[in-house]
Amino acid sequence: MSPSSGMPISAASEALPAEPEAWEPRDPTLPPRPRPDRPRRLRRLLRHLAGLTALGLLLLLGGLVAGYLLVDVPAANATAVAQSNLYLYRDGSQLARDGEVDRENVSLARVPLGVQRAVLAAEDRDFHTSPAVDPRAMVRATWNTLTGKGRQSGSTITQQYVKNYYLGQEQTLTRKAKEFFIALKLGREKSKGEILEGYLNTSYFGRNAYGVQAAARAYYGKDAHDLDTAEGAYLASLLNAPNAYDVTAHPENRARVLARWHYVLDGMVSEGWLSPAARAAAVFPEPQPARASAGLSGQRGYLVQAVEQYLTEHGIVDEKTLAAGGFRITTTLERAKQDAFVKAVDENVTARLDPERRPTDRFVRVGGAAVEPGTGRVVALYGGVDYTRQFVNNATRRDYQVGSTFKPFVLAAALQHGAQTQEGERITPNTMYDGDNRRPVQGWSGASYDPANEDDESYGPISVRTATDRSVNAVYAQMAVDVGPARVRDTAVALGLPARTPDLTASPSIALGPATASVLDLAQAYATLANHGRHGTYTLVEKVSRDGAELRLPPSGPGDDAGQVLSREAADTTTSVLRGVVRDGTGTAALAAGRPAAGKTGTAEDDKAAWFAGYTPELATVVAMMGQDPETGRQLPLYGALGLPRINGGGAPAEIWARFTRDALAGVPVREFDLRLMEGAEEQPLEPPLPDHPDQGYEGPQRPHGKGTGAPRAGAGAGAVVRERVTDPVRPEARRAEPQTAAEPARPGPPPAPPAQVPHPPSYQAPPVTEPRPATVTPMEPAGPADGPVGGAPGPAGDPVGGPGGPPVSGPTSP
Repeated sequence: MSPSSGMPISAASEALPAEPEAWEPRDPTLPPRPRPDRPRRLRRLLRHLAGLTALGLLLLLGGLVAGYLLVDVPAANATAVAQSNLYLYRDGSQLARDGEVDRENVSLARVPLGVQRAVLAAEDRDFHTSPAVDPRAMVRATWNTLTGKGRQSGSTITQQYVKNYYLGQEQTLTRKAKEFFIALKLGREKSKGEILEGYLNTSYFGRNAYGVQAAARAYYGKDAHDLDTAEGAYLASLLNAPNAYDVTAHPENRARVLARWHYVLDGMVSEGWLSPAARAAAVFPEPQPARASAGLSGQRGYLVQAVEQYLTEHGIVDEKTLAAGGFRITTTLERAKQDAFVKAVDENVTARLDPERRPTDRFVRVGGAAVEPGTGRVVALYGGVDYTRQFVNNATRRDYQVGSTFKPFVLAAALQHGAQTQEGERITPNTMYDGDNRRPVQGWSGASYDPANEDDESYGPISVRTATDRSVNAVYAQMAVDVGPARVRDTAVALGLPARTPDLTASPSIALGPATASVLDLAQAYATLANHGRHGTYTLVEKVSRDGAELRLPPSGPGDDAGQVLSREAADTTTSVLRGVVRDGTGTAALAAGRPAAGKTGTAEDDKAAWFAGYTPELATVVAMMGQDPETGRQLPLYGALGLPRINGGGAPAEIWARFTRDALAGVPVREFDLRLMEGAEEQPLEPPLPDHPDQGYEGPQRPHGKGTGAPRAGAGAGAVVRERVTDPVRPEARRAEPQTAAEPARPGPPPAPPAQVPHPPSYQAPPVTEPRPATVTPMEPAGPADGPVGGAPGPAGDPVGGPGGPPVSGPTSP
């Protein structure tokens, strides 16, 4: 045993392994033998790689299947479906667009084949034969994006359409993945034609133009269906770099643009879509210069607002559908007449305003409308100083009293119904009435009513014709009772005022014009008088279409005998009387139009509005000046506006009317009224002269029977100013002439002038007076006693309908 181990030597020797019996050293001249485990490792690695590849492919396939199943085709994005409504003048020139997105969708059939092929040559020449996606291009674009070589797109037209219509323009992997799956689905669900149509309507071409139709208008001022192949090739070139390839905005890029244009045309030749001869003859089509967006500034916003109101009120398009956009609306408005209206207002009102020196000038508003009597077309509107500065449309608002412009409807009703005075005399223009101030009306069953004349003037016995010239309230309030206030109301509605017009109440005060019709409403009613009593659906719209399909419009313009709401004799006789207002009454400023004219002035209560409504045989136009606080929206008097003590209808409104009518009808031959008067309606010799009434706004000799509109009347007290006023039957303070305040001094007037016949302007020669032709009256309903309220007229005092004992008549105030 070893001393260190404590184990016997014999046992230790048994535990050691036995040595081999023989061992030979390796021959160094032989190559080394391969280790027996290396081939197995390589095979094992290959098996692992194959498994991973198979798993990857399986996962990829599963991902594709899952993505196809999970990614649904979403709803279109808001920008893709947003379209503006395009508004055009009657001649087809652009009036305005009412949306931020300039897009108007068109069907593929309305895009010329050459334009379609130009787009394919530029973007996807294999579109009709290739699948919806191009994997190689997508991989290349994805790799370039990941490696920082720039965000790129390798998309087909189908994928670009998906991006435009369903997704967005961001260049992210998530969006590209969605684009891939949605494109696959669309390729199975939609035809190539549907996809190409969608692409053409959603692509951006620069100049804020989305879609080929908007691009055609923006670059060539024409519709898409009028584009030729060369123009289509340029628009197709823009798809690559819309803003950079706009040669008018970036002339420095012209060489690049021409290279791209040639590339498109050469591609069309290579695909067999364009002949070499046509290619050689192609000339680069220069686009028109870029223009500022039409927007809604100036008058455009008012015009669009009025047209939209017409479309919705007449049930042509509901408000929600119209707001969705895509409508192409050709209006009846004429650019030249529209410009003439703006010019007339600018010269006669806007240029004369001085709000720094005259605070009242801050309150001045103007509204206007012109209608063709024979066709019913509204050819011009004036809505205000600027739609972006004053939103309320003065042409269509219904909150200012029309004043004495309503009186012709009373006369027309009397003539139509063969009404009689309280003494049983049939009413004609030559019927005599008592024109004394505050004369109580007779034959009225309601509360006592004794309206004041202007400046409390008493006229004594006066004919209807002269009472119209001077707007004598006492005469017309009595005539309204003689006819029947309900008949007066019905006649006004038949002529064109809406039945829902505020304060159109069947009471004696209806004659003085407390009703708050709009300027456009009144123009339509006067157009019916100008058209010999025939009334139809007056229109602001000539044509409406969407996606190439036209909408059905109601018939417009006066029709046949079914539209004869007033007998021709009654209408023409009313016109004859209104001619006297222009010739000898309060509307002589209208003579400056240089044409035969009929019309009526009017002033709202407290001088908050002044009107002139008139017509020639060709055109009926109404102009109103209104007072409104720009901050509170409260209606205010026009005292002191334009530096004048008062503004009446015979002043600036009649001057605007004359200038507009003269310019709007420039070049149109002067035509006389063709009147067929009622028996007993012929003009009589002038009555003995009454106190002279100087005419504001008429530069010429004073009229013997004119009415003052801003200067003191001869014989009147100091500061007295002639005016027309709506007298409210239940407000005693409104019956008194309002004195001039110290802050509004009246200017001294000229001395009375002797009666003088004012010659017509050189451009107009009045024909000799001929004997009118008698005619028979065809009443709307059998004439009967008209000594009180008829058919719905208000009852005694306290009747809530608004009779003499009812609540005060006043129009609502809007901001």
